[in-house]
Amino acid sequence: MRLLPSLFLLFLTVPLLEVYLLIEVGQAIGAPATIAAVVGTALLGAALARYQGMVTVTRLYTQLHRAEIPTQTLFEGACLLVAGALLLTPGFFTDAVGFALLTPPLRRWAYRHLRHRLWVRMDPMGSAPGPGGARGRRTVIEGEFHRRPRDPGDRLDE
Repeated sequence: MRLLPSLFLLFLTVPLLEVYLLIEVGQAIGAPATIAAVVGTALLGAALARYQGMVTVTRLYTQLHRAEIPTQTLFEGACLLVAGALLLTPGFFTDAVGFALLTPPLRRWAYRHLRHRLWVRMDPMGSAPGPGGARGRRTVIEGEFHRRPRDPGDRLDE
């Protein structure tokens, strides 16, 4: 599916779903209780997102200090950022998605799933492949290399 139609559908259906859920819950438990529930989930979600965000930042600094590549930690930080935004958005559906993103097992599963879908192959020199892509043809130049002993009179630019 193309990106723009998907985004259009998302931005059309989510607000309609939120309005529907707010009306249904409001009719079931009353308007004051619905407003209290929306505000309560926003406050609770913001506190949880802040706590998990601080833990993630600490883990990020630890990994950087150890010279590790923190790809999963950065992904989880992005998930927490999205979760915080969704939890601050009034509504029950966005709150449910936001709380789901606050669960570490779901974030780890999403990272593993996306990592395999977005895998970039690296060549032996550590750079990404050129315009041919990972499946493109590569030119192989065969040759031999011999290291000769350096003479004291050799210049470096020869």
